[in-house]
Amino acid sequence: MYTQVVNQVIPDYRFHHFTNMRKAFQEEVRTTFKNFKHLHIKTMGRSSKDKRDIYYRLAKEEGWRARSAYKLLQINEEFDIFKGVTKAVDLCAAPGSWSQVLSRKLRGEGKSTSDVKIVAVDLQAMAPLPGVTQLQGDITKESTAREIVGHFDGEQADLVVCDGAPDVTGLHDIDEYIQAQLLLAALNITTHILKPGGTFVAKIFRGKDVTLLYSQLKIFFPNVTVAKPKSSRNSSIESFVVCQNYAPPKGYIPNMSNPLLDHSYDANFNNLEGPNRVIVPFLACGDLSAYDSDKTYPLQLEAGEGYTSLPPTQAPINPPYQTASALKKKDMLAKEIDQVTQGDVTMETEETADTQTEQSTSGHESSQLNT
Repeated sequence: MYTQVVNQVIPDYRFHHFTNMRKAFQEEVRTTFKNFKHLHIKTMGRSSKDKRDIYYRLAKEEGWRARSAYKLLQINEEFDIFKGVTKAVDLCAAPGSWSQVLSRKLRGEGKSTSDVKIVAVDLQAMAPLPGVTQLQGDITKESTAREIVGHFDGEQADLVVCDGAPDVTGLHDIDEYIQAQLLLAALNITTHILKPGGTFVAKIFRGKDVTLLYSQLKIFFPNVTVAKPKSSRNSSIESFVVCQNYAPPKGYIPNMSNPLLDHSYDANFNNLEGPNRVIVPFLACGDLSAYDSDKTYPLQLEAGEGYTSLPPTQAPINPPYQTASALKKKDMLAKEIDQVTQGDVTMETEETADTQTEQSTSGHESSQLNT
């Protein structure tokens, strides 16, 4: 009997003891966090990001909406894709960094802007850009293609670019597959709007099946190269296909309602050797002396120059995390609360009372700057 009582009392004692310790620790963490709020932790975080990602910092200093602008600039340095372009389309355009590049390069100083037309397409709203016509539409719809051609007065585009990517899961096989489907959707609408001889540039996730994408793209473009800009992190599996001299098969009629490509692909294709194996051209583009996207740089890049942490050029419009951010600022997010009653410990979830809290976008940082 004594043993049973001891076995019951000691675990209960330990349980309550550690529970009280945990509560005390949690309260200490909350207090410490509130005190540190006044020590400009946000500024420290921004400067750390500026040191770790030089292109993130340069994008803010030079007025680009995202660091991805440098990827398109470096692709152009290598392939000269902007030469002779007067009509361009940016698919999956938000937040607009590639549209910015198109606007500045095609409508730059000393160039006639009367004939230059740029159309940006995305499902999400995007802040306005000079000289860029924005369409909020779905690139898998034929109506979107017709609307794009309508903005070109019935003519077709010289250049189509697409920097779209899905929300990655971290599972490379799944991410590569979803990105490949997005690429084919972009290629599908491109066959409706790109003129013969035009150029198509799009993001891909380079994996073991890149030869399949390459062989599919070769149906429509005689020149296909996979490029890796200097500003693209080496740790990232992203690359970009640069497809030049658009030449669709004879008799091909673009059609959104059916699968675009049904290209035969041998399961043992990657096991072929010698002249039977297709080698996908791969090119690392960008000046070798350019900044390394994986390197950490000091805040003062040159002696005598000061450093100022800058906010993103353009805050996102109605981002999906807007409500959560507003609730967090008011300490109204759902949380766990410890309640000890009559020797029993119960865990309860505090529900947010006001679900209609006014949404505020102040202080939001553009998540797209990390792309």
